[in-house]
Amino acid sequence: MKNVTISACQFRVEKINSFQEFEEQVSVLLQDVPVDADYVIFPELFTIGLLTTFSDFDQTDVTETIRLDQFSAEYRNLFSRLAKERSQTIIAGSHLEKRGEQYFNIGYIFSSDGTYVEHKKTHIFPAEGNWKTQEGDELEVYEIGPAKIGLAICYESEIPEVSHILAEKGAEIIFCPSYTFTEHGFWRVRHCAQARSIENQVYFVHCPTVGNPGAPISEGYGRASILSPCDSPWPANGVIAEAETNKNMVITGIVDLDELHENRKTGAATTHFDRKRRKEMYSKYEPYTVQ
Repeated sequence: MKNVTISACQFRVEKINSFQEFEEQVSVLLQDVPVDADYVIFPELFTIGLLTTFSDFDQTDVTETIRLDQFSAEYRNLFSRLAKERSQTIIAGSHLEKRGEQYFNIGYIFSSDGTYVEHKKTHIFPAEGNWKTQEGDELEVYEIGPAKIGLAICYESEIPEVSHILAEKGAEIIFCPSYTFTEHGFWRVRHCAQARSIENQVYFVHCPTVGNPGAPISEGYGRASILSPCDSPWPANGVIAEAETNKNMVITGIVDLDELHENRKTGAATTHFDRKRRKEMYSKYEPYTVQ
């Protein structure tokens, strides 16, 4: 058995007055994270509450989300320190950040020594265009902590090719920080996360931003979950752990990597292998036609 403990921090955005108050919100959730957790994940754009620290925030519109970049250094320093202090790998959700003259929705993975890697969201949700957000062009798998892991930020979970590429590159766990504004949006990501888990035979961790701090910040709706393929080693519905809807809380679950690899070989549904087995047949049809 190769057990991995995962904690998902479902973060409820509130009006705050300073970065220090944001740090306190983070600290409150971390109090409920076991000290032996191998991975800790926060949601997509959960830093958005920092917009309320500006005195004119309620007189602005959604395009002002780019002002979050002013907190980039403090955000990175905070999670670098926390990862090192706790000796844990922290997937610090994502943050809107300026690079050159462009803005990207960037997900960060902080190692237990305080160093980090980043992933620029490759498929932005249509509404993100209002934030001047550009798309990244790289999909990587990282051997950080006890597993091979990848990031699929929110809408990326709805694009099957993203998770398939990560699985082909060796991902055993795909972490999905998300921020969905409606119940419809939540279920799109949740259902796709479960589908990606089944079709690639990987664990999938969905962690949303929730709360309603008021316009111009969009309401966050969601329910964090740690998901598995739907096969006999796991719960029939593929849900290892699940949060309460829209509550500020932490869920923790344990997954077995050896069990995952065995299931890929001997499971009732060997989709990880079978979706590649008929490549010659696929090649007769668009978009797989061999030129």
